[in-house]
Amino acid sequence: MGISRFARRRAFAALLAAGALASPLALAPDCAMAKGKGPDTLADLAAQVSDAVVNISATQTIDEKRGAGASPQAEPGAPFDDLFEEFFRRRQGEAGPGARPPRERRSNSLGSGFVVDSAGIIITNNHVIADANDVTVIFADGQKLKAEIVGKDSKIDIAVLKVKPEKPLKAVKFGDSDKMRVGDWVIAVGNPFGLGGTVTAGIISAVKRNIDSGPYDNYFQTDAAINKGNSGGPLFDMDGDVIGVNTAILSPSGGSIGIGFSTPSATVAPVVEQLRNFGETRRGWLGVRIQNIDDTVAESLNLGAARGALVAGADDKGPAKAAGLKAGDVIVKFDGVEIKESHDLPKIVAATPVGKDVEIVILRNGEEMAKTVKLGRLEDNERKPASLSAKRSDDAKPPAGDSVLKALGMEFSSLTEGARRKFSIRPSVSSGVVVTDVDPQSGAAEKRILPGEVVVEINQSPVKDPSDVGKRIDDLKHEGKKSALLLVANGQGEMRFVALPFP
Repeated sequence: MGISRFARRRAFAALLAAGALASPLALAPDCAMAKGKGPDTLADLAAQVSDAVVNISATQTIDEKRGAGASPQAEPGAPFDDLFEEFFRRRQGEAGPGARPPRERRSNSLGSGFVVDSAGIIITNNHVIADANDVTVIFADGQKLKAEIVGKDSKIDIAVLKVKPEKPLKAVKFGDSDKMRVGDWVIAVGNPFGLGGTVTAGIISAVKRNIDSGPYDNYFQTDAAINKGNSGGPLFDMDGDVIGVNTAILSPSGGSIGIGFSTPSATVAPVVEQLRNFGETRRGWLGVRIQNIDDTVAESLNLGAARGALVAGADDKGPAKAAGLKAGDVIVKFDGVEIKESHDLPKIVAATPVGKDVEIVILRNGEEMAKTVKLGRLEDNERKPASLSAKRSDDAKPPAGDSVLKALGMEFSSLTEGARRKFSIRPSVSSGVVVTDVDPQSGAAEKRILPGEVVVEINQSPVKDPSDVGKRIDDLKHEGKKSALLLVANGQGEMRFVALPFP
């Protein structure tokens, strides 16, 4: 039988009286509960940094004749944005012989920024100034100065502005964002909803957030209120250093619900330096297409635990191919830094100086080896990637007399000239078997394999005929494998790995 509640209370009281237990009211002043209250006041910190935070007013002049069909761009979630869109759609649709002639229209946006150099260098978000013709910086004392755009970078949403003040400006400096931990106190300063300078406080809720807004996502998440108009404003630590630039919010209404995102200073500061020195970014370029490794892919490659970045292809003119990297390699270390997942690699490569000789550690066929790569420059080699999705054909049957195999929820046929014409497969896809049909209930359909795509390899062994597919799958089953790793090319030649478990 259990001890009665009364007996438990008497025993507890006896222990307290004997000094065996500390009184719950006698907590040490430096315990977690005492610290949990946070700072007694943030007034001194706010006064220290607020004069360096500015409002940004950006204006774009739009020629309605050239921009016909465009409607004013209200901020997402603004109360009247649906009404505006409907009004302008109707107005443009009703325009007839008696309609007024097109004229120029001015579109305005408001945001925040901060001074990092007393001589007049200001940081904000790229989306705040966008394609503005005219940018004005408004200071805490009401002073207004026209700004020149020194440089901007859409990939991490940063812009550098320059003004010409009559006297040195109050400036703040970047801090070390890498030292920030979940639970650390922060304040955000900015211009929410155009109300003027406002300070909000909170903590770092999470680090290294990926919100799929760009290739270098690595955000702080904070519950310090960030609203529309805070974009481009600073996130300060308790020392008054900028450890983040407020960039985005997650909200169904457009207002803060306690989920805001800031780009860490460790990401921003090197880009700001490049924009100030060159007016453009100069990122390192490896020249590989990569994808993440899940448990199924890791099992197929005998990696044990999922780790690293899987190379799905190498650019013919890129540094990686010149160094001997190829599809199927797993990059586990870059310039001495461990790559835990594929998303880590682009950020590290981009931050590495162009032209540097870098050692890369890869896993190939279960063996670890090192390669030395001289990094190129990303911006010199950018191109719009081809779509990874092939078009689904209404008539996806193979030519008469062609051999057909059904496996893994798909039908395969040979890569003939007829198949090339039917599915618009480029000559760069030199070998493999064509997927002619996909069962909509299969794992292949779930992984978005489409008719017209080409399976080039299975578990890093080339397949040239449908019979090769069947043989390779049988071999893998006999080896005790639970899945097959397919290297799949679309019609444009873009490749990716797809792991399919055996039924």
